[in-house]
Amino acid sequence: MKVQLDPAVSERLPQISLGVIQYSGASVSDSPKMLQGRINYFVEGLRLEHELSRLADIEGIREWRAAFKKAGTDPSRYRPSSEALLRRLLQGNPFFWINSAVDVNNFFSVLHALPFGIYDQNHLAGDVVCRFGHEDDRYEGLNGREVHMEGKLLLADETGAFGSPIVDSKRTCVTDQSRDLLQVIFFHEGITPQKKDEILGSVARMFTEINGGEVTQSSIITAKD
Repeated sequence: MKVQLDPAVSERLPQISLGVIQYSGASVSDSPKMLQGRINYFVEGLRLEHELSRLADIEGIREWRAAFKKAGTDPSRYRPSSEALLRRLLQGNPFFWINSAVDVNNFFSVLHALPFGIYDQNHLAGDVVCRFGHEDDRYEGLNGREVHMEGKLLLADETGAFGSPIVDSKRTCVTDQSRDLLQVIFFHEGITPQKKDEILGSVARMFTEINGGEVTQSSIITAKD
């Protein structure tokens, strides 16, 4: 499966890149107590370190809000998914447990303040492109609402839009039946190539430690690819 950036995205957001990891043979279940304990401990520290009123000052949140504005999307109306997760936690809400794949994905999204997506490859058709939404790009989001994606940054396969740095679709959601997975990290312009490699490596290691399976591809997609 090939993942690429549409030229229109690279033209408007030239420094944006994607981290792409593909897994095969994963075993998704409830998150083990060890992982739950680690994440809950991290969330406690997060609340001590950051104030909700200064959320927009966090590195990653700040950069992605700026990128949304450049792309013509109001970040106060359509928040990057990483900001929405962090906001929820800093408001005192508990970490929202889904399954071992989604929980690891969301943990790293909060840790690095970056939008992360995790998708069931068996519900994807053909190659994937990161582009701006068309008038007919809409899908049922994981939040239960129909999401209209015209003009917004999104991921699409041959069937149509299925994900974005805002909210992903139910069509490609990961369940305990999922085995082959696609993970996409939305990198903003402030992250160095070395840091991107470090994030890809740590995410892949922890993901396979928790969910088993193997990494079949790990790459960074830029405007040149």
